[in-house]
Amino acid sequence: MRKTQCLLWLLFWTIASPLFADQIVLKNGDRLTGNITKSDGKTLLIKTEFAGDVTVQWPAVQEITSTQPLHVATQEGKTVVGPVTTTDGTLVVSTPSSGSVNVPKANVTALRSDSEQVAFEKSLHPTLWQGWTAGANVGFALTRGNSETKSLAIAFTGDRKTLHDEIALYTNTVYATNDVSTAIPHVTANATQGGARYDRNFTKLLFGFGSADFQTDALQMLNLRSVLGGGLGVHVINTSQTTLDFLTGVNYTRENYVGTNRNFAALTLGEELMHKLGASTVVTEKLYFFPDLSQTGNYRGTFNFGTITKISKWLGWQNAFGDIYVTNPPADPTTGLRPKQNDLQLTTGLNFTFTH
Repeated sequence: MRKTQCLLWLLFWTIASPLFADQIVLKNGDRLTGNITKSDGKTLLIKTEFAGDVTVQWPAVQEITSTQPLHVATQEGKTVVGPVTTTDGTLVVSTPSSGSVNVPKANVTALRSDSEQVAFEKSLHPTLWQGWTAGANVGFALTRGNSETKSLAIAFTGDRKTLHDEIALYTNTVYATNDVSTAIPHVTANATQGGARYDRNFTKLLFGFGSADFQTDALQMLNLRSVLGGGLGVHVINTSQTTLDFLTGVNYTRENYVGTNRNFAALTLGEELMHKLGASTVVTEKLYFFPDLSQTGNYRGTFNFGTITKISKWLGWQNAFGDIYVTNPPADPTTGLRPKQNDLQLTTGLNFTFTH
């Protein structure tokens, strides 16, 4: 008797399980059965039993039938929840409180299962430690024999971007020596840069920013340059493929050179570009101009250009070029010689990426 009951129960679930699964019908007549996970209005993801995760184009979906509740977001900014069926190109959502709600398929901006909705709501208010993408680049060179040199280049970038704000961190350093006993100077490069910036979106176009940047350069006799600033920016282009921002504001600069201290206010005028080349390469470019407000004609300019090409999910090839120009670096108090106005940095090597 017990064996008979077990066989009948197994037979029931074998026959009835497809009836309790979600199903989509494509315009070419193909049917997929499984659990509908999410759609962003461009594609739809359904988890099937035998084919795994299947992504289909949203315009190719003709009908949807779900046994589980789905969260359907519309162009009007509303979200209705309930099992979904399709009638004449319209999604019919059976809500527990308002009954059946009709949503034209063309008005659907997103569609999520319960678990995807929970993940989406968490993404709207992430903690400070969530959403980070970072990368580190390390390069080392050593020669012995006819030449005796060594150099070390280290770069790090970190970025946390949400729907409302963004935090960006960076640092890079270059140190090189000529170890030949007669070489003058012995240290041929010793420069470090680092900083952070916080952006807050006011609208889709307008954002405010605050920044802190620091720099040392032993060969320019710069012990420390500290720049604290803020202002407004405009997202001229803001897509997943390309971003272009223009920024303007003011900053307070404090410079400590060997034998000289300088403090002054300056303007901040900048432009930043990011563009994805294909699926594996990202190009970034930044150009900033800082005119001194107290001494007309004095200014500082910075230019940075970089590329990262993915080799794998966590490994890539990085190239970074930087140029810093200062109109009036102070002269060496002991020799009276003035250091060069321009400093260039070029680093290349493997990039290690991690996310949290």
